Amino acid sequence: MATETLRVLVAQGLQAMRAGGQVAMKATADIENDARNPELVSALQIGNQSSEQWTSRIQAALAEAGGAPDEGNPILEAHYQVSQKIRQSAPDDTSRDLGIIASGQLALHYWISAFGTMHSYASAIGMKQVEESMQASLEEARQGDQHMTQIAQKILRASA
Repeated sequence: MATETLRVLVAQGLQAMRAGGQVAMKATADIENDARNPELVSALQIGNQSSEQWTSRIQAALAEAGGAPDEGNPILEAHYQVSQKIRQSAPDDTSRDLGIIASGQLALHYWISAFGTMHSYASAIGMKQVEESMQASLEEARQGDQHMTQIAQKILRASA
């Protein structure tokens, strides 16, 4: 594959990620307001700080890749809608918190995949700064996922 063709693909992927970040920011306040477990609330706040860093990295990477037209991110829009339904239909705080974690981990897996893919593609065409930024974000997303698993396990043990 030609370097320029792959660079365009990187730009398109980064643009989708930027649009997804905008969806995530929109969802954040709703989700934080619905969470009841203090450890979960704290993790969500930390996740928001990570998201801000990711947004900055994605924006810089997108500039390096030459930009791409904004086409939104229907995947994360749909995920946000499902997350809202899960939270609204939860019969109690514990179920709602576990639903928040499940939805959050699905979103984190999207980001893990996206950061990993962009890292690989950027590496293949020598975009070192993009490669490094995506690797850093990938590691943060993995850590966030592990943290959410630990919180879910604590909630489950406490409710047993």
